[in-house]
Amino acid sequence: MKLRQRIEREIREHGPMPFSRFMELCLYDPELGYYSRHAEQFGKAGDFYTSSDVHAVFGRLLARQFEEMWRVLGSPKEIELLELGPGRGLFARDVLDWSEKKWPDFFQALHYSVEERSPELRARLQQTLSKHLSTGRAQVTVPEPVTHSAIPRISRSLPAQIPTIVFANEFFDALPVEIVGQKGELHLDIREDHLVEVWFSITPEAQAFLDRFSVQPEPQERLEVPLLAPSYMKRIAAEVTRGFVTIIDYGYTRDEQLAGHHRGTLSTFRLHSEGSNPYEAPGEQDITAHVNFTALAAAATQAGMQVQKLRTQSQWLMGIGESNQFADAFEECRLPQEQAKVALQLKHLVTPAGMGESFHVLLASRGVNPDAVSTLAGLRFG
Repeated sequence: MKLRQRIEREIREHGPMPFSRFMELCLYDPELGYYSRHAEQFGKAGDFYTSSDVHAVFGRLLARQFEEMWRVLGSPKEIELLELGPGRGLFARDVLDWSEKKWPDFFQALHYSVEERSPELRARLQQTLSKHLSTGRAQVTVPEPVTHSAIPRISRSLPAQIPTIVFANEFFDALPVEIVGQKGELHLDIREDHLVEVWFSITPEAQAFLDRFSVQPEPQERLEVPLLAPSYMKRIAAEVTRGFVTIIDYGYTRDEQLAGHHRGTLSTFRLHSEGSNPYEAPGEQDITAHVNFTALAAAATQAGMQVQKLRTQSQWLMGIGESNQFADAFEECRLPQEQAKVALQLKHLVTPAGMGESFHVLLASRGVNPDAVSTLAGLRFG
């Protein structure tokens, strides 16, 4: 059975389907969803790439920041670093390898957990992280299913009292969203064996989100309402009794929306080409929406966390790399040609023309002295 047939069957059995449910099935259906079918979505040969695909320096710089967070926490004997949506595990491998080489005390305290729902990607993680899995330094965990009606718990490997760093890079942009317009809230129905769009009254939850964190749709406009993301943020915060949550993603604030930017950001990606038709080839293309950082920050604050001012990825990485002039990037370069290549890759991570300004970093903490948090290198700029 193809995914489109499965979607149509559910509509026939249960009635018109909210767009969030359609997006959920397209991305996370256990057998036919985009992230479940294969492990080849990432990198130059796939549909898109992440910062970890650009160069190992991304993981090395974040390893430097994680080690500093560990020291801010008082250098505990154990600390868990939990990465959500680790993909192929390149970032985790870079962090672990660089930590082992540069900060042996931190490495001995570190337990790295990767939470991945895709069986194909979990198999890839077993290969990528084989060295650290065999020593018990890393562990692959299986999360509860993501649904539009239930918020899963995150899968911690160590007891709750152990300090934690939760890291999520390009995770929230792939959570299902509702779509609203002036005609109401978007659902899908079947007429004459074809998927068709139908509109229902906007739910009170979606309307409350628009009023507080977003803007009202203008004529012919469609806006995303990411109800799942703030709820997910609250669940993450609830699991962090002491430590940090670090989120990196492309997104916006409500002020930017009020200024006319980031209105209607739902996109598809296939073979590095961006599209706008989510109904094309269900399960065979990525569907994503920019992250509403105003809503995420509010959810973390409501959950009792201290939230820092939003930084761009450029500000964050420049702050971390400034002290040693990005030696993490160039240390293994032996020839001028290698240095030039790495310089271009680093430029892509930090400049506005690359990923530096479109990606933002949200940092939240609990149980950490605010003055100590403010000294973190990633907060130095902005």
